Amino acid sequence: MALPRLLFLWATVAAVAAASRPPWDSIARLQPRTDDARQAVAVRELLERLLGPRAASAFSVSVNRSLAGPGGLDTYRLSSRAPGVVNVAGSSGVAAASGIYQYLKDYCGCHVSWSGKQLRLPDSLPPVPTEIIVTSPNRFRFYQNVCTQSYSYVWWNWDRWEQEIDWMALHGINMALAFTGQEAVWQRVYLSLGLNQSEIDEYFTGPAFLAWNRMGNLHTWAGPLPLSWQLKQLYLQYRILERMRSLGMLTVLPAFSGYVPRGILRVFPRANATRMGSWSHFDCTYSCSYLLSPEDPMFQVIGTLFLKELTREFGTDHVYSADTFNEMRPLSSDPAYLSQVSAAVFRSMTGADPRAVWLMQGWLFQHQPDFWQPAQVRALLQGVPLGRMVVLDLFAESKAVYPWTESFYGQPFIWCMLHNFGGNHGLFGTAESVNRGPFAARGFPNSTMVGIGLTPEGIEQNDVMYELMTDLGWRKEPLDLRRWVSDYATQRYGASNAQATAAWQLLLQSAYNCSGPYTNHNRSPLVHRPSFRMTTELWYNESDVYEAWRLLQSSVDVLGASSTFCYDLIDVTRQAMQQLVSRYYLEIKQAFQSHMLSRLLTAGGILVYDLLPELDGLLSSDRRFLLGRWLEAARLSATSDQEAGLYDLNARNQLTLWGPNGNILDYANKQFGGLVLDYYGVRWSLFVSTLVECLNTGTPFHQSHFNQAVFQVERGFIYNGKRYPAKATGNTLDIARKIFLKYYPSAVQHNRSRAV
Repeated sequence: MALPRLLFLWATVAAVAAASRPPWDSIARLQPRTDDARQAVAVRELLERLLGPRAASAFSVSVNRSLAGPGGLDTYRLSSRAPGVVNVAGSSGVAAASGIYQYLKDYCGCHVSWSGKQLRLPDSLPPVPTEIIVTSPNRFRFYQNVCTQSYSYVWWNWDRWEQEIDWMALHGINMALAFTGQEAVWQRVYLSLGLNQSEIDEYFTGPAFLAWNRMGNLHTWAGPLPLSWQLKQLYLQYRILERMRSLGMLTVLPAFSGYVPRGILRVFPRANATRMGSWSHFDCTYSCSYLLSPEDPMFQVIGTLFLKELTREFGTDHVYSADTFNEMRPLSSDPAYLSQVSAAVFRSMTGADPRAVWLMQGWLFQHQPDFWQPAQVRALLQGVPLGRMVVLDLFAESKAVYPWTESFYGQPFIWCMLHNFGGNHGLFGTAESVNRGPFAARGFPNSTMVGIGLTPEGIEQNDVMYELMTDLGWRKEPLDLRRWVSDYATQRYGASNAQATAAWQLLLQSAYNCSGPYTNHNRSPLVHRPSFRMTTELWYNESDVYEAWRLLQSSVDVLGASSTFCYDLIDVTRQAMQQLVSRYYLEIKQAFQSHMLSRLLTAGGILVYDLLPELDGLLSSDRRFLLGRWLEAARLSATSDQEAGLYDLNARNQLTLWGPNGNILDYANKQFGGLVLDYYGVRWSLFVSTLVECLNTGTPFHQSHFNQAVFQVERGFIYNGKRYPAKATGNTLDIARKIFLKYYPSAVQHNRSRAV
């Protein structure tokens, strides 16, 4: 035990030295590690990927960190000195890339998003009449949620990561999580501590659930994690970090939060570890992880050993993330205990890196407000020296924490838009809140706000909200949203179109203007296990979506060649059909409760045999909405048939049962072609046929009996082995038009009759 004691003493000395620096000094010292010349080269390479060969002659790019504003605020400058050439200078690679994208939007009407690019450039670039200088008021513009690693990135290869990092740079992201590949390092650490491979295999989850393994919520489920996975992710992390850093981004590495495999107790039987309670609806077969006492020497040994090994492997930008109590109730509410925990986590960071800054998600404070009272919040936060922790106010657009914690009791924070849960599809936004929230937070008395952030659980949905939020990263005051969304529509489609603009104005005031208690977690009956207790409430007038649907459909002849327009046409049609599902569900419910078999057969027949198949066909006409693409990416990550089967199970289970027994059923629901018909459609078919049988036989409907039967359907989908196409089938515009002609008139008529 000599090594653990030595490491513990060394970590303590380093932590004391690090804590003696002036408050916020460590924040000010966070700077890109890549030199200016290399950052400029990285931006030029990004431009070539974006625009092709003409990029080199069209843009002159330079990076000079001395251009930064007070406190290191990113700045870019745009000017024109020679015809057809735009000069871009930035204080970092990200600043320069942001300036380029702003120029492309404002002067060339371009657009870059997850769903596609619109890059119709004139033969000669328009000049910048007078030099433009823009300084961001936000020291940090952060991106990612720990859950995004599993809900969105889990099956990505380097090509997809390269696209994402380009998107990040163009949208001004200068700080992001970099969690890929950490299991390979943990594997090394656990083996060095004396664990055997079976004990490590028992601990790691499968790939699609690693986000919750890392936070101590889960272990074992959907595993074991193959060594080949760990190695491939390790190599992928090298490329991710090199590219992010080359563009001037600060990468946030994982740190030790205190959770350990059960095998640690075999190797160190005197270790003081407590088995936590279960998480969500899991029992201790896959939950109830072991948390080391903050006072146990092994806490520092393991935490410091991991971080030293990690930074030796990957280098560091001195920012680390750890979440000890993510949806996990602490063992004690005693402020002294909570301060001990945060101090122990931070000390394990500074034991490996004396310059460490802890980035912590603030989700726990609003998720369990009954536990996290002011005394408990203050204790956890102030267990770390002021300025050595940055808190993500993770859900600030809806449930900001900074107002009731006096700006996190002095710790700097980032105002974040969480926006999405589980990567669900569904039009949703809180545009007014997002447009004003960051500025209110910055003006809050004694505000410690240092930036804004995007923290969705899943991405590749609702592009408009992320374009808005990243635009605000460079603003000093709110935008005129109506004007902004008009420009957005023109840039996205590459042409000004009055009907498309009107459609977006309607969407902005309805689906994207939620101000009530709703969250972007799709609770539509379409994507949930059928019952008589399903919600159909909306935060907007559904007639606005129907009218936006009509306006987009009427724009097809002019805009139908635009890939981004086709995406939006599908997405709005999908939303309209989701609303129709709720309507037919209510008709089914009313017909059954009124014992009207003919009405039940009519409504159920339309839903099961027409509406859902039509929706599935529409989604299947575009690869961006394909189940097969998600499953193919999972299988392509494998190095053997056995691995491919494991990854296929992971990919299907996450979308559906989320656990062995529907533990977090439908949390990560998606509206994918293939999934709508073979999963949601089959469930609805069973529900309707069960109700028909109940009426025919005069027997009551029992939800518990139905749940048992439908679970077999749900589980059967996960194990059916069916291969789904990864290429689109059918003509999107033809299918969308057919659906519109079939369903729009009755939808509008139904709405009018309800209004009367």
